[in-house]
Amino acid sequence: MIKKIDTEAGREIYSKRMGLIEPIFANIRSTMRLDRFSLRGKTKVDIQWLLFCITHNLGKMQKYGLQAA
Repeated sequence: MIKKIDTEAGREIYSKRMGLIEPIFANIRSTMRLDRFSLRGKTKVDIQWLLFCITHNLGKMQKYGLQAA
């Protein structure tokens, strides 16, 4: 991973991630309070994660409408 990020193109891509992806994780973690998964097992955790992602996207659609999607 260090080899990928340590290039000029890698730094540019990673800097975009900080502005696009990280706020979503921060919202799910702090606002929706998903600090830990409450279920056990990969299948159940995957389903719980997808439900939180769906809730996040529905909140964006409610706030900004379908134009943001």
